[in-house]
Amino acid sequence: MSQPPSPALPGEPKPVTVHIEKWRAALPPDAWPDGFPEVGSVWRRDVFTVAEAWRAGEASPRQLLSAVLMWGYGPIGYGPWRTVRSLEGDPDGKRLAYALEGLCTPAPDEDALRTAYQRLRDPKESRLPRLGPGFFTKLLYFAGYRRGASGRQPLILDSVVWRRLPVDAGVRRESGWVSEEWLAYLGWAADQAHRRGIEPDEVEMALFHDRWD
Repeated sequence: MSQPPSPALPGEPKPVTVHIEKWRAALPPDAWPDGFPEVGSVWRRDVFTVAEAWRAGEASPRQLLSAVLMWGYGPIGYGPWRTVRSLEGDPDGKRLAYALEGLCTPAPDEDALRTAYQRLRDPKESRLPRLGPGFFTKLLYFAGYRRGASGRQPLILDSVVWRRLPVDAGVRRESGWVSEEWLAYLGWAADQAHRRGIEPDEVEMALFHDRWD
């Protein structure tokens, strides 16, 4: 009997453990993503499913953010509290919708990526409490990544990835990265992926899991 296909994306070694019952108790009902796993193992594909629903108008920006942060925080105890603080900063989802509007297209370009990043970083536009670059790039990744597309793709940039980036990736500071640093990293990752015949997010996964050589 053949085995069912793996839910893992190429380069994804394992799912993230999520204590679903704690998140259910903490999140506002309107922010819970429909169809999200009811068990404690969450793969990237699960979050991409919510992102696809968001692009189709079947999930709200708040539901997408919740899915991203449940995966992003995983079993970390303060994750639900911080996520609720972020959601409280955008009770109707309009700030998130404004930040992400350019990522709804079939192939977001560099200008769309830059604009989304800048809006999420700017308190006068779409910045939310407890949502710095290490986590809002997770949101940009799931909202804007197009598997199989060429060129720069939005990728996660957090402290773990940053520590393992080479100098030529173009990210100079330890945190609080500006959009041009993020875009430089995306360009470097796209080049590395092209050379190796892999997806750009496989580069990010290899960095995060300390498997990059």
